[in-house]
Amino acid sequence: MRRPTTTVETKSQRVNEQIRVTPVRVIADDGAQLGILKTEDAMQEARRAGLDLVEVAPNETPPVCRIMDYGKYKYQQKKRLHKGHTHQTKIKEVRIRPKTGEHDVTVKVNKAREFLGHKDKVVVTVMFRGREMAHVDEGHRVINRLLEQLEDVAKIESPPMQHGRKLVCTLAPR
Repeated sequence: MRRPTTTVETKSQRVNEQIRVTPVRVIADDGAQLGILKTEDAMQEARRAGLDLVEVAPNETPPVCRIMDYGKYKYQQKKRLHKGHTHQTKIKEVRIRPKTGEHDVTVKVNKAREFLGHKDKVVVTVMFRGREMAHVDEGHRVINRLLEQLEDVAKIESPPMQHGRKLVCTLAPR
C-alpha cells in the first residue's frame, strides 16, 4: 500500500492575496531575511517596494515567501525552460572527384551552403581512383575553388589534408 505524498504539487505559486497562511517567513527582493511576519504586514512590505509577495516554499513551517517581480520571474522560468532546446550539430559530407564538372561542383556547393545554414559541419572529400592519384594537384585545385565559394558562410576548421586516396577538409558554419 502506497502512502500519499505530503508535498503540495501546485501548477503555479500563490501570489499576493492568494496567500492565506499567516505568519510567513519573508525574504526581501535583495535576498535579506525580514523574518517571520503576518501575511498582511508582508503584503504591505511588498506594496511599498512595488513588487509581489510570492510563496516559494509552501511546505515549510512557516511558509517562505519572497518579495519579487512575479512577471519577471515567470518570464525567466519560461526562458530557462526553452533554453534546453539547442541545435545538435551534425557532420555532413560532400564528396567530389577531381574530374567533376563545373555545374556539378556548383550543385555540391549549394548543398554544402544548405548544411552550413542549418548549423551543421561539412566535411568536403575529394576522392581519387586509379591513376587519378598521379594528379593530386587537380584535387587541390577543385577543393580550393569550392572553399573560395563557401568562404562567406563557412570557416575552415581543418585545412585540406591527404588521407590515403582522399583529400579531406572540414568546414564549420560562421
